[in-house]
Amino acid sequence: MDFASFCTRSRVLIVAGKGGVGKTTVTAAMAVAAARAGLSVLIVEVEGKSGLTAAFGLPELDYEEIDLAPGIRARTLTADEALVEYLGDHGMGRVSRRLAASGALEVVSNAVPGMKDILLLGKLKQLEVAGAADLIVLDAPAAGHAVSFLMSPSGLLDAIRVGPVRKQAQGVVEMLSDGDRCQVILVTLPEETPVNELIDTAFALEDRVGVQLGAIVVNGCVSKPPTEPCDLDSVPEAQALASAVEFASRRYQLQEEQLERLTDRIALPQLRLPFISSPAIDSADIGVLASALIDEVAKQ
Repeated sequence: MDFASFCTRSRVLIVAGKGGVGKTTVTAAMAVAAARAGLSVLIVEVEGKSGLTAAFGLPELDYEEIDLAPGIRARTLTADEALVEYLGDHGMGRVSRRLAASGALEVVSNAVPGMKDILLLGKLKQLEVAGAADLIVLDAPAAGHAVSFLMSPSGLLDAIRVGPVRKQAQGVVEMLSDGDRCQVILVTLPEETPVNELIDTAFALEDRVGVQLGAIVVNGCVSKPPTEPCDLDSVPEAQALASAVEFASRRYQLQEEQLERLTDRIALPQLRLPFISSPAIDSADIGVLASALIDEVAKQ
């Protein structure tokens, strides 16, 4: 499958995963790969200070869009700014300015449980409906919050029977439950704990949110080590090499065991990304991962 077809299965890709698995890095790689395929891409983050822009040598994101790379724009969303924009769009600009001036925005956005999440998801839905880009990639909250974040619209539908908040929640639920509009890409490492959490998150998202799951991205995979012996004159060097090969072989074996377990539990394609040893991921590393994504999708 070509990468453009993979990306355009839905207009919104929500990238989610346990903290520390490289969710933001995968978001960036997904965007770069999509841009290489000729798509316009908008990255949206909702928690702020994700480190997304650092890999591209740019300052932190703001509510306004910036050009992140050729074909890629990015922005952050905050509940307060989304509320101000929502009120302004509905003829209540004066009210929004007074709320902002009085410092009461936080109180309003916290007035109903889940209100902050629905403001963020409502803005995401607005961007999707407006066709802000060929592909919108959401760098979602970490897995622990991702489920409640995506469940908030359904919760509000149960709690609120009439009014604009219910209408907003209904629109978001319709987007999340439509596979042609939205899919969730889950990210994990080939290790026991992240795999366990991904399995739990996947079932929770399908059963409680009703969102469609796309391929699973397995970040930080190591290659199978060589088995052919290497002739070395130095005995210490030979011993060190043998120890290194043994360590790499054991790590690879554990990796394959975990990914086989993941395959047994969840029947979704796996896209494997290579382990990057850089202390800080930069644009070159993102490019390597983007190429790996394209190659993995081509195998599907």
